[in-house]
Amino acid sequence: MPGIIGRKIGMTSVYNEEGKNLACTLIEAGPCVVTQVKDKESDGYRAVQLAYGERKEKNTPKALKGHFAKAKTSPKSKLFEFRDFRAEFEDKVKLGNTIKIEDVFVEQDFVDVVGTSKGKGFQGVVKRHGFGGVGQATHGQHNRLRAPGSIGACSFPSRVFKGLKMAGRTGGDRVKVMNLKVVKIYPEKNLVLVSGPVPGAKNSYLILEK
Repeated sequence: MPGIIGRKIGMTSVYNEEGKNLACTLIEAGPCVVTQVKDKESDGYRAVQLAYGERKEKNTPKALKGHFAKAKTSPKSKLFEFRDFRAEFEDKVKLGNTIKIEDVFVEQDFVDVVGTSKGKGFQGVVKRHGFGGVGQATHGQHNRLRAPGSIGACSFPSRVFKGLKMAGRTGGDRVKVMNLKVVKIYPEKNLVLVSGPVPGAKNSYLILEK
């Protein structure tokens, strides 16, 4: 499988064989249910749709209820499609099958984690882009320590270039952190411990990709 859906539990630290303290993130990964299988003949590409997390039936649209009923599973809260799974997973990729973390990853694997970063609202250039501020409290600066300064528009080009680093909404973006090592897998609890931080707040959904 190219990956699995999970949920961020929180951060902790463990000691490795060399005695170094490693910052790690604990993720509940799976179990996920196969709710749809796509192939080249009918859909034009090979993919498998996985579902994760329980959802109240009263809050589930009728169309989704029927979709989950085909897979003979209860309504799920998160759906994600993984493309181009390897041939050795053909027997596991059947409608209604359950995919667990040990079916996808082993310890010492490297994983890419995709999530939505924490939203921070409208922020200035110092927090958003790491600007140093105007003058840094020298040369008579009074209340402009966190201001952006000149934006460079004069008689030419008489406009502000697109993409200029300015104040604006920060966070809430799709972020991928690559090459995190799988430190430990707890298959009986569907937990995986990966090295380093991952995007998002606690209990936010994550996509773990190979």
